[in-house]
Amino acid sequence: MYPILRKSNVLMRPVASALYDLPAYNNLSSWWSFGSMLGLCLIIQIVSGLVLSLHYTPHTDLAFSSIIHIMRDVNYGWLIRSIHANGASLFFACMYLHIGRGIYYGLYRSDKVWNIGVVLYLLTMVTAFLGYVLPWGQMSYWGATVISNMLGAVPYVGKELILWVWGGFSINNATLARFFVGHFLLPFIILVFVILHILFLHEKGSSNPLGVGSSHEKVELHPYFTVKDMLGFLMFLAVLVLVSCFFPTIFLDPINLLPANPFSTPTHIQPEWYFLFAYTILRAVPNKVGGVLALVLSVMILLSLPLTCRSNFQGLNYYPHLQMVFWFFIMVFMILTWCGMQPVEYPFNILGSMFSTLYFMFFLFLPVIMSLSDMLMF
Repeated sequence: MYPILRKSNVLMRPVASALYDLPAYNNLSSWWSFGSMLGLCLIIQIVSGLVLSLHYTPHTDLAFSSIIHIMRDVNYGWLIRSIHANGASLFFACMYLHIGRGIYYGLYRSDKVWNIGVVLYLLTMVTAFLGYVLPWGQMSYWGATVISNMLGAVPYVGKELILWVWGGFSINNATLARFFVGHFLLPFIILVFVILHILFLHEKGSSNPLGVGSSHEKVELHPYFTVKDMLGFLMFLAVLVLVSCFFPTIFLDPINLLPANPFSTPTHIQPEWYFLFAYTILRAVPNKVGGVLALVLSVMILLSLPLTCRSNFQGLNYYPHLQMVFWFFIMVFMILTWCGMQPVEYPFNILGSMFSTLYFMFFLFLPVIMSLSDMLMF
């Protein structure tokens, strides 16, 4: 049993007290470890990225060769590059689990923390896209072409935006240099937002699976939950090392192992797996402007949860039917990811349109279902 904190102990200490003295509910599960795990992911990505930037050359004629040089000639370059590439995939895996935990337990009620978290999600997606272009492989080049052309959907200034991002009338050396600078700087901006995320979290403290509790049910963060987080760190590092050493290309597209060729279009252009659900939503709308709006809305709609979901209970874990709705949403997300890997043909285009509609219906009808559940309960 954890020792219970009294008001005369940590809870009455000044705000400037050390982080390890932070009170936390004694019933936090392992799902609460993914937040700190994301912090570890960010540190690994920044450190490995800084090392890679020492040997990378942001030039269209040399970028792919510099990656080969890192893999073959730099001491442990193959390991650092593999950790950085596969670490991005594990980063998004932890992030999706973190967001899913927030939806399931209703943690979006802390609107400041939730909204900054959504901004972090957007910044991470942009950073990952810019980094995917840097190896200048075949899929990197055509992925950059497809995504950057989406800026043309912006009214009035779309064409000017494309020319500004490209630095010319086509994707060229200026484009790669700008993507490299953006990929280098954005992680430090993300780090600032992570600090804000943690500061706002500590205003009220972390919630718990039940959503209720008193100050007398809290214990010190250290050592009880730091030990649990360290166990999560060890498991994450074990998976990262296993993947990086034995399956270094498991998350990579084989086409991207070829140098970029502007004169040869791949049969099927697709992004990394963590963008596939949004890519399916983009393809589900035949109109370019509508597709881009649906793509942006697929992420921005997360900001609506603190405004629309105002249930008397905190999360979806109180009612069995709400749990079923949540797991149905997870199934929709996974099917959208699978459809994004398939070519744009029957029946995948039909499935993509249908499950894209179900994706947005979840956010539209979830507040209604939660309100009805409260009415029936009370």
